[in-house]
Order: sequence, then structure tokens, then C-alpha cells
Amino acid sequence: MSVSAFDSPLYRDLFTDRETARLFTDSAEIRAMLLVEGALARAQGALGLIPAEAGAAIHRASLEVQIDPAALAGATGENGVPIPGLLTAFRAEIGDPQTARYLHWGATSQDIIDTALALRLRQALSRINGEASRLARALADLAETHAETPMAGRTYGQHATPTSFGAVAASWGRPILSHQTRLEALRPGLLSVSLSGAAGTGAAFGPDLPALRQALADALDLTCPPGSWHSQRDNIAALAGWLTGLTGSCGKIGEDLILLTQTDIAEVTLGRTGTSSTMPQKQNPVGASVLVALARHNIALNGAMQSALLHRQDRDGAAWFTEWLSLPPMIMGAAKAVALAADLAETLQPNLARMAANMAGNLDLIHAEMLSQALSTVMTIPESKNKIKVLCEEAKVTQTALTTLVARDFPGLDLAETLNPGTLLGHAPAEARAFADTVRKRQG
Repeated sequence: MSVSAFDSPLYRDLFTDRETARLFTDSAEIRAMLLVEGALARAQGALGLIPAEAGAAIHRASLEVQIDPAALAGATGENGVPIPGLLTAFRAEIGDPQTARYLHWGATSQDIIDTALALRLRQALSRINGEASRLARALADLAETHAETPMAGRTYGQHATPTSFGAVAASWGRPILSHQTRLEALRPGLLSVSLSGAAGTGAAFGPDLPALRQALADALDLTCPPGSWHSQRDNIAALAGWLTGLTGSCGKIGEDLILLTQTDIAEVTLGRTGTSSTMPQKQNPVGASVLVALARHNIALNGAMQSALLHRQDRDGAAWFTEWLSLPPMIMGAAKAVALAADLAETLQPNLARMAANMAGNLDLIHAEMLSQALSTVMTIPESKNKIKVLCEEAKVTQTALTTLVARDFPGLDLAETLNPGTLLGHAPAEARAFADTVRKRQG
């Protein structure tokens, strides 16, 4: 196995969203850094900080030049950042020393690298958010279609009370909507230029740094921060937390699907499954398992990302490098998870007959709560709970349905009314439909 499964030719289709992967290649990073250098030079030229002709020439060259990432490896290994090597290569491509001398005027490596990251984050987050919307739509369809499809609700792995499959789908989908709302609040701080110079003071940029920052932000369609964020990593840490939450919500779907597809339950059939090398009967829930693995992976990496909040003084190489090692795989994990979850939601099929059989096949014990409530009309609540508990034990010993025992001991009780499907499901159908309506309204 390669060091990273995300760019492994062997494993990439298992763990990687290819559209997102293209944003985190070395070539994509260099292209983004060149765009930032070119936009900065043009903005400085327009403001008279460097000759306008030089700014225009550098900007034009930044759109045309091609630089091999491998050619920068040695310098990056020595300097800890790719910018010195990139500037040397870019100046050589520009050719004119008088023009090239104004490249990177007053900037520091972190200005370029963090702004280039913001450019790629804009595309990556748009991709992830789009897939989250697709997942929400698929879950809304399931919620609406199966709002009144009864199935066993389970707590601690045991039958609890009836719910509906639509309500389960809605419970998977509501966190996705919440994550999308949180992303909108995070975007302005994340998609921001970084332009502060060597120690965050911007002294080399001249007397009006805010104007230059705004010009660069306008040129790149990013937001303009109020000051340096070289060592203020709260927005990046918040992104890591958001990615962890989104991947975790997809992992929750995966955990449930693994259980619902296991042979003994078999209440859901997945549209895509894996095969075994030796057992021809197997239909392995590979996609669901990937969701769980990606969630665990991002949970682990999030610890490293939160530790990078501790930036020493005005810049901290160790903390910054920690982000480089951790953030791209977190983005990749979230992108794959939400796209894969959408694929699964669009193609899974609930097994209605098995859902009904599983509820009925457990001696009607799933109705214990409602039967206890019904008995409370003829005795105290503590007495009714104790009576049903005793009858539950008798049902297990004698393998007699709980409803049969209740009818035996309380022949006057209207079990048909007590076990009315509309009553048994409680608010589950309404919540399922409410979720579906919310998705339709949000997405038009």
C-alpha cells in the first residue's frame, strides 16, 4: 500500500473523490500560488506600489507559466516551504530581471500559501456542499416515501418501540442540513486572503495595507480579513471540526446500514455491494464500511488539527506543517464520504416485508410500552408497568406473544385501538415529512 490511500492508483476508487483530488495535487497547489503571485503584482501595480507595467507582465506570466513540481523538491526540502524555489523558477520564466524583481514584492511565503489554500478550499467546499445537497435530496425521497413504513426502533441493539423507515432516513439527513448551515457561517473566514508580510505587520507593502488587501481580495473573489491571520488558526481549526462532523454524520449512516443489511436483520438491501474472494453468497456492505472508516480517520486527524491552534508567536513552522499533513486528507475523507453516502442513499432498497416480520417475530414485545400505557387506564402506572414486565417474562418463557397474554388477562382491553399503526408510530411520520419538506424548500 502507498503512504496515502487517497492518491494510490490501487485504492483511490475505494477512498477518493476524484474531483476533489485534482485540487490537492502538487500541480494544483503551484497553479494556485502562481495565481496569487500574479494577482498581487497586478494589484500592486494598479496602486502604484510597483510599476504598473511590471505588475501586468507578472500577472500575464502567472497565467501562462508551467512549473514542474519535482523541480522544486530540493529547495522545498531545504527551505521548509515551496515559495523560494517557485520564485526562482518563475523569475527565470519571466526572463526580464527588471520585471522579475517586483515579483513577490513585500510578501512572505505564508501569504501566498494560505491564500492559495483559500482558492482551492473554495472549490473543494463547493464540491462537498453540492454532494451534501444530493445526499439530503436522496434522504428526503426516502423519508417522504417511507414516512409510514413501520420498522423496529432499536436502542442498545434491542427492539425498543416501533418507528418508521422514513423517520430513520430523516434522522440521517437532519445533521447534513445542519452541517450545510454551519458551512455558510464558516465560509467568510475560510475563503480569505492572507497578506501581512514577514512578521504580520505588512511594513514592506507601503502605507495602505488595507487597500492592497482589499484589492487582492477583489481580484481573487475572496474576503478581506481585518488583520494578519498567520498565527490565528481558529478558522482552519473550525474547518477541521466541520469536516469531522460531516464525515461523522455520514459514518453514522454507514454504521446503521451495516447493521440493517446484516443477514439476521436484512431490512435494507444496498444497490452496490462487494463480493468475497471465497464465499459466493456474500454481499459485503463495502460502501457503508468505508463511511465508518473515513469518519474514524477524520476524528483522529482532527486531534492533530486542533493541536495546530497552538501557533508560537508570529509564525510557527511545526504547527503549520501539522496542518499540511492533516487538512488535505481530512478534506478528501469528507468529500468521498458525502458523495458515497449520496450514492448509497440513492440506490438502497428497504425490505418492507422483513421489517414487518422482524417486529412480529419478537413475540410482540416491541409493543410493551403501548400496552403498559393502555393498562394504566385500569390501574396505576407503576402497577401497569410491573404487570407488563411480568407478562414479558412469561412471553419469553412460554414463547407466547405478549399481545396474546394481555388479551388473556384483560379481555375487555381494546387491543386493536391500542396497536393502531397510526398511534404506534407516534410523531415519526410527521417528522419524516417535515424533513422532506425542509429539504424541498431549501433546495427549491
